[in-house]
Amino acid sequence: MGRSQESFNKKEVRNKKEKKRKEKEKKRLERKDTEKKGSLDDMIAYVDENGMITDTPPDPAKKKTFKLEDIEIGVPKEDPSMKKDPTRKGVVAFFNESKGYGFIRDTDTKESIFVHVNNVLEDIKEGNLVTFEIVPGQKGPSAINVKQLK
Repeated sequence: MGRSQESFNKKEVRNKKEKKRKEKEKKRLERKDTEKKGSLDDMIAYVDENGMITDTPPDPAKKKTFKLEDIEIGVPKEDPSMKKDPTRKGVVAFFNESKGYGFIRDTDTKESIFVHVNNVLEDIKEGNLVTFEIVPGQKGPSAINVKQLK
């Protein structure tokens, strides 16, 4: 009695769901039949000399030997000849004498560095070429030992 009161649309939806369920069951059975049983040898992966994963074992002829002493772990030690000069050059992009701060544009990195009037050794103005050192400040890099380049 319940089915006789169903509308055409409800019957259509029920038929579609039933059809979809049957197709899904059919696909599942096909997969189960065609599924090949894999052995452990099929699942093994190898890493070649370039670090790429392959399914073929590595060639013993290409094997390289290394001395344990040649392997460096961690950060290499600093070379004293590679130390760069801590003083940088830049142009004063903005400086407000009444407020006592400004910004220097680094010529190498084009980075804007904050400068306070307490860290200025000589009077500077906007557009001056200056030398300075960078230290970490509260909100980013700050310039200290600021001198006008003559």
